[in-house]
Amino acid sequence: MLRIFQRIRRTGHLTEPLPPTEREFAQLGVACQREIARRFQRSLAIRMVDAGSCNGCELEMHAVNNSYYDIERFGLHFVASPRHADLLLVTGVVSRHMEEALRRTWVATPAPKLVVAMGDCAACGGEFGVSYASCGPVSAVIPVDAVIPGCPPSPLQLLNGLLQLLQRR
Repeated sequence: MLRIFQRIRRTGHLTEPLPPTEREFAQLGVACQREIARRFQRSLAIRMVDAGSCNGCELEMHAVNNSYYDIERFGLHFVASPRHADLLLVTGVVSRHMEEALRRTWVATPAPKLVVAMGDCAACGGEFGVSYASCGPVSAVIPVDAVIPGCPPSPLQLLNGLLQLLQRR
């Protein structure tokens, strides 16, 4: 047991330090919270739709909702039904099998609704583009209000994109 502790002490830390974005993320979050209060007078309900992604964007979505980033403290929360949503957050290139489901989700979302295409695949079709299995970007199927580029976009980029969308309105 003593040998293990000595080896740990000699080896040191093997993990990377956290990026210095906590303060910047908190500032963006507070600005987002102000915009949400101005526009909605309550929280912003987000319905996430995976239209055919590789799940890279979904991993970042889970990260932004974990205890480190915790976007719920800024008034953003995810809902299970599009009928309760103010914003649709669509990831991935739209596969032919998801085309009708995405349209139905968009129709089920009450007006005024916002649509955000998250990631390069949702923005422009990514490396998949338009093919026999893919409709291409989200804008080819439903109207898009904002695009958050990146493959995948980081939680900081995601919050910044949402803030820019809310400030435009």
